[in-house]
Amino acid sequence: MLFLKVFLIFSLFSSVLCHDSFNSHILPRPLIIQYPEGIETQFEKFDEEVESQCTSWRFAVETNNLSPWKTIPEECAGYVKDYMMGRGYKLDLERVSNEAGVFAKSVELSGDGKDAWVFDVDETLLSNLPYYIEHGYGLEIFDPVEFEKWVQKGMAPAIGPSLKLYEKVLELGFKVFLLTGRGEKLRDSEDQGKLATVFKSEKRSKIVEEGYRILGNSGDQWSDLLGSFPSSRSFKLPNPMYYIP
Repeated sequence: MLFLKVFLIFSLFSSVLCHDSFNSHILPRPLIIQYPEGIETQFEKFDEEVESQCTSWRFAVETNNLSPWKTIPEECAGYVKDYMMGRGYKLDLERVSNEAGVFAKSVELSGDGKDAWVFDVDETLLSNLPYYIEHGYGLEIFDPVEFEKWVQKGMAPAIGPSLKLYEKVLELGFKVFLLTGRGEKLRDSEDQGKLATVFKSEKRSKIVEEGYRILGNSGDQWSDLLGSFPSSRSFKLPNPMYYIP
């Protein structure tokens, strides 16, 4: 917005200096350029509209109401950055994990060791935010080669609220399964090329076939939670940076 204001002033000033018939005696001295009346209000309304549109877009993302998408809207780059780096993202993570903890404690476990909780990894237990900071917070099209380089560094920090939930469900007696879609090339040949929803559904089916009851499931993508053999209760963590079908 500051750039727009500076550009406007520069454009007006340049048009005055470059006019072929410019006469220094015609204009009053000193030269004062003023914004049109009410332009500050127009700038504020524009900022508010962008924020409202981006908030609406993020709501559609988190509620799975948006068609498949590859990058965040260019106009929302600043909005997503502010959300991910600000208090809002942290509060949302804490809210989801706290509610999951309340549910976990409310469940009466069978005591046979077959009550299970499934966790996704990326943006659920581990944060790749340092990677996405360098790649526009989702503004760039996902590059699996570059992301794999980041993964191999082993520098993704734990997500604090999710780590607490992980420790809590273990303490309560749940059997924990980590189910990640990362590194497709590391999958068995029959699993390569499958959509995450299909891949994870099939993996959950194998867990159930082994006699486990999936009571809880935590993930940042709807493909972590939807499909066949769902958990009794699922918990969606926020992630407006990327979408995995």
